[in-house]
Amino acid sequence: MAEKNLPMREALRAALHEEMVRDERVFVMGEEVGAWQGTHRVTRGFLEEFGPKRVRDTPISEMAIAGAAVGAAMAGLRPVAEIMTINFAFLAFDALINHAAKIHYMFNGQFRVPMVLRAATGWGNQATATHSHTPEPVFAHFPGLYVAMPSTPADAKGMLKAAIRDDNPVLFSEVIALYPKPGPVPDDPDFLIPIGKSDIKREGDDVTIVTIGRGVEWSLQAAESLAKEGIECEVIDLRWLRPLDMEPVIESFKKTNRCVVVEECLPHFSLGSEIAAQIQEKAFDYMDAPVKRVSAMDVPLPYARDIELMALPDTQKVINAVKEVL
Repeated sequence: MAEKNLPMREALRAALHEEMVRDERVFVMGEEVGAWQGTHRVTRGFLEEFGPKRVRDTPISEMAIAGAAVGAAMAGLRPVAEIMTINFAFLAFDALINHAAKIHYMFNGQFRVPMVLRAATGWGNQATATHSHTPEPVFAHFPGLYVAMPSTPADAKGMLKAAIRDDNPVLFSEVIALYPKPGPVPDDPDFLIPIGKSDIKREGDDVTIVTIGRGVEWSLQAAESLAKEGIECEVIDLRWLRPLDMEPVIESFKKTNRCVVVEECLPHFSLGSEIAAQIQEKAFDYMDAPVKRVSAMDVPLPYARDIELMALPDTQKVINAVKEVL
């Protein structure tokens, strides 16, 4: 299979472009997706190619964007709605949680909501507390809504294409810090990554590191550093918070007997909490040490750069956590 080396934003653009060419029911909507070509340039050139009917600039109202996407999906279209950052998705909570996630169930299967809501996510860059969230576990709490968070350009392409083709609503979170990071991407319009499948990004026998999104980068860097000391970490990228694929995690834990969970989210009621709970429920007899969690600190993110970084996970914190469980 031929490949191209693309940054994540271009991999997402390729996925979206291929699906719009493939299926005329797919259209994009959101603030500045058309004339401005997208806040993060994922929809660059789309308005000129597909026209205003399929590339729709919207008012600055996240509830209107998500609500219109739900209605369009129920009516037979396949909208891909963009919200500038996930911080503003809180304003669309009713449309996403009370409608998109529940309509199929509430109407006894008579309606489906095949929509994707794309949102840039992540802490940092001195965006201050109200613009620096990684709240995906909040959305993953609710059955009926899928939640995705790719960590590589290839995963971004394959996962977004699968999300657009699926008949369920998907919150598709794209880590802002990963947009410019390049990687090999299959040049295949039918390249798909199945929904709800984790991926082993690195094999090892000593400690299982479970992570998602930007945590994959920190975890792989930590694993490379620890390997020089003879410590081999297995790094598992969940890729999806819902559906959550725990089978590779449990199998890895049975081999290593130790686990570190790395996430950009806040520590309470988090992904790490869920992983730790499931490991002790399903693999307690294999446990040689408590599950260690590496996350953001439990504070609104500070503005000052030095203490902002202090509050966030990083490679060294992952290394410290691995050594602690050993």
